[in-house]
Order: sequence, then structure tokens, then C-alpha cells
Amino acid sequence: MLENLEIDDFSVGSNLLIMSAVLSTRELITSEEYLAGELVSEERHEFIAGVVHAMAGASAVHNTITHNLGGALYNHLRGKTCQPFGSDMKLRLNCGADTVFYYPDAMVVCDPTDDAAYYRERPILIIEVLSPETARVDQREKLLAYRTLPALEVYVLVDQSQCRVTCYRRSTGWAPEFFSDADEMLVIPALGWSIPLRDIYERTGLAVG
Repeated sequence: MLENLEIDDFSVGSNLLIMSAVLSTRELITSEEYLAGELVSEERHEFIAGVVHAMAGASAVHNTITHNLGGALYNHLRGKTCQPFGSDMKLRLNCGADTVFYYPDAMVVCDPTDDAAYYRERPILIIEVLSPETARVDQREKLLAYRTLPALEVYVLVDQSQCRVTCYRRSTGWAPEFFSDADEMLVIPALGWSIPLRDIYERTGLAVG
């Protein structure tokens, strides 16, 4: 049974990968087992209520957009308290009694005590890049889940198929704002940061005009 496995079973030299087992059996595991399994897994997985879900590979456009955003955030926040993270850092949150781990495409954390080794819990900004496979989850499930994070101020969705950005802000009751002009600015006052859509979509061929 998976629940009887010890953390030591996840050493790099072991052929036992709990991720593969769970994906085939859907047997529930603990968050500790999930975190240990991610350390040795060749694929990334999100974790929802004891079940892991393999993540699909990202397209070239998706990668370009995330690198554009990550680079801009890193340059702006260099030397400041707030720290940007890319898509390899997990976000931990609680949905009711369930523990959830997601991999946002980008997030910014300003709380220096939010310093676990492999995840963050109190981001001020989360950005997801929409793909055909993840759009519904990002627009509905994750929107509802992320809104429960007390520290979160802004949730941004970036479409990878067209020049279109949707921004949800706590200050406006999470009402969506839509941006589609290449010269429009996405402004995040909490970070003193802004970026034109043209820069978000640089090298994608989507921000024209």
C-alpha cells in the first residue's frame, strides 16, 4: 500500500516512483509523499486532495511568454524584498480540508517568512499562461482557489493563442479586466510594476499593431 511507504523509499537510486503508481491506481497519498516524489520525478505533477495529476509539456509560445514575464519581474524586483518565482516553484494552499499544490507559471512573494524549501504559500501576484489544455482550470478552478489566499492581490491570465490578458484584482472584488492592445499596460500597483502587452508577447508574433 502506498500509505506504508517511508520517505527513504524516494532516494534517487530507487526505482520506486510513487507518481507512476498513483497515476495508475489513483490511490490517495499524503502531501509529504507527494513532495518527496516530486524530488525524484522526471515530470511535474500537481496535487489535489491526495491525488497527483501529471502536467503536460508547454509549447514554445508558452515558454516564451513565461520567460518574458519572469525576466521583467526579476529585473524590476532585483534588490527588493519581493521575490519572483517561475514555474518550478510550487504553491501550497488549502481548499476546505484538502491540501493542494499547484505550479503557477509565475508568482511574486513579498513575505520573507514564506520560505519553505519547495513551495510558497503567500504570493501577492500569480500569473498563469493559458493553453488549450489548462484554460478551463485556470479560468475557473484556480481562480476560485487562488482567491482564498489572504495575501493575493492580483491574478493574471495570459492567453498564448492571441494578444489577450485578463486581470483579476482583490481591490475590485475580483472583477475581470481585459487587455488586448499591444500598447496597453498591465499595471500592478502593489509591486510598483507595469509592462506593456507588447513586451509580454515579444518574439511570439502575437502583439502586432
